[in-house]
Amino acid sequence: MFQNQQIPSVVVAELDDTLLAEAFVLDVREPDEWDRGHIDGAVHIPLGDLQQRVGEVPADQKVLCVCAVGGRSGMATQFLNSIGREAINLDGGMHAWQVSGRPVSTN
Repeated sequence: MFQNQQIPSVVVAELDDTLLAEAFVLDVREPDEWDRGHIDGAVHIPLGDLQQRVGEVPADQKVLCVCAVGGRSGMATQFLNSIGREAINLDGGMHAWQVSGRPVSTN
């Protein structure tokens, strides 16, 4: 029987500043979504490019994966963990981030 692997995740309300400061924030959305606003300091690698660009993701740092609502970043989290990285999905993604009043960068 196929067993669904649990995806490590955190909701915005439980995301403390320490984790945010220590983590490599990886935004896996498409370029137009990124341009509309992202977490300051995040690195943009669209999900479709992640396998080819995985070398840009540090192996010695926690990775916080972000997308619009958590689906694509969940896939990125699963992929990164499967290759030995320590990744966490931001449940609710940028939608939850913005609704909670967290700052958004357009730079």
